[in-house]
Amino acid sequence: MAVRDVEIAVIGAGPVGGTLALALAARGRRVLLVDQADLAPMEDPAFDGRGYAIAAGCQPLLALAGLWDELPFAPCPILDIDVTDGKVGRRPSALKLHFDHRAVGDDAFGWIIEARSIRVALNKRLRAEPNIVLRAPATARITRGAEGADIEVGGETFRVQLVVAAEGRRSPLRVAAGIGVTKLPYKQTAVIFAIAHEKPHNGVALEHFLPGGPFAVLPMTGTAEHPNVSAVVFTERDALAQKLYTMQDGPFMREVQARLGNRLGAVRQVGRRWMHRLEAMYAHRYYDTRLALAGDAAHGVHPIAGQGLNLGLQDVAALVEILEGAEDAGAPALLARYQAARRPVNMAMLLGMDALDRLFSTNFPPVRLARDLGLAAVDRMPRLKKRFMLTAMGR
Repeated sequence: MAVRDVEIAVIGAGPVGGTLALALAARGRRVLLVDQADLAPMEDPAFDGRGYAIAAGCQPLLALAGLWDELPFAPCPILDIDVTDGKVGRRPSALKLHFDHRAVGDDAFGWIIEARSIRVALNKRLRAEPNIVLRAPATARITRGAEGADIEVGGETFRVQLVVAAEGRRSPLRVAAGIGVTKLPYKQTAVIFAIAHEKPHNGVALEHFLPGGPFAVLPMTGTAEHPNVSAVVFTERDALAQKLYTMQDGPFMREVQARLGNRLGAVRQVGRRWMHRLEAMYAHRYYDTRLALAGDAAHGVHPIAGQGLNLGLQDVAALVEILEGAEDAGAPALLARYQAARRPVNMAMLLGMDALDRLFSTNFPPVRLARDLGLAAVDRMPRLKKRFMLTAMGR
């Protein structure tokens, strides 16, 4: 059996793994990309209510990968962010935090991109890139050693310098490498969907903190049928979230309206609902012999600020930069540099989002007063606000 030489294998063709493969290929690397799933059925033409928050700092990576110009549905810019606190059925506290993108320049904080839009762009670019060998659906059998890794896919064998695990939180490659993880459960579940609404969102995102969990409303690009559309991440305690997920549309929309108020006028659901149980997770290390972890295989954070995919894309950007010009992409020194560059940043974000959720997911009156005063204080501190805004932009 002939052995084909490629430089890097990426296992997992989701947004992180697919973008990594394309970005490496754009820099001249020969890449094997393997995924167990058939990618074509993911190009569902119907609007499904899911969107990704892409920070401004990650847009150049998507451009390098050739994805930005291939998005079939226009991204919606996030121009402002409102952070509020309250209780269900009551008006938000008057003490709030408002971020205006103009305070840090002309660029948007980021964009909300439909999930199907990214998938369509990925599939198109992956099929067209000559430096990528795509095998999906397929299963890879991987043998790693000090000098390289051998990968069997079907009847083919590939020899690579580095394997990147981008398979998600249950990464089989991470498990096989004996890399442990620590999980932080939240006892919260997110119900994800989209709404059509009466009033325009004007590019403003809302993060409304409630005792059961954050209620996020993210601006999306409208359609001819629904000119005003937003994505919603409705976080609640597990038991209540299960009930919300299975409710009829009428009662469910009343629950939404009770948390949203009249901010966007009358609302109705468009597309379907999705449900994800929430927990934070971090891998104890990011590499092993000829192996690197990226994206959800290495870390997972609370979606409170929509930074999950952005952290994965920042992993990709760091790997691409560190591997630039390297003769041996799997050299231990390079993988140690990658871990040193990304693990502290990802851990800081994880701990920050964890602290925010635990601070705001309580009804204890003294804590509520202290956090509301804190929001109001930050709103009056331009330098600190600017630092928060730049972090949200991924800069």
